[in-house]
Amino acid sequence: MREQLTKQDVEKIQQEIEHRKLVVRKEAIEAVKEARAHGDLSENFEYYAAKKDKNQNESRIRYLERMLKTAEVVEDHSGADEVGMDTKVVLYYEDEDETEEVKIVTSIRGNSLEGRISIESPLGKALLGHKAGDRVHVRVGDGGYDVQIRSIDKDGGEEESIRKF
Repeated sequence: MREQLTKQDVEKIQQEIEHRKLVVRKEAIEAVKEARAHGDLSENFEYYAAKKDKNQNESRIRYLERMLKTAEVVEDHSGADEVGMDTKVVLYYEDEDETEEVKIVTSIRGNSLEGRISIESPLGKALLGHKAGDRVHVRVGDGGYDVQIRSIDKDGGEEESIRKF
């Protein structure tokens, strides 16, 4: 399945790639050179740590570049009063008699522990296009659960970072 990204996600990824290539890569190469100059590489922890950091940076660059090549850019076509991308939604879980605020985001920014729900998750898919007051059934496996949309805030607020791998 192709990763779904917004234009803003693509810009963030391009900025991170550029930063990693122009800044982090140079620092990592310099750290390896400095650690190598300390002498015997067989017992040189600094050398191995610097090499590990350098390799992690290169892996992250490859991961992000591959993501950009295979990604599908999506746009939000929801109405002003509908749940869409970057919408904050207050949900009422009927079974638990609890409310929760979530934000609908692309999967690369998703983090359920921080209340950011992916558009590709069962909850995210179920909420898209609905309005405040709607009762929505979220399908999970053979069953599911119901939530009621209490309110919608289209002002997405703060920017989230893209997830690490």
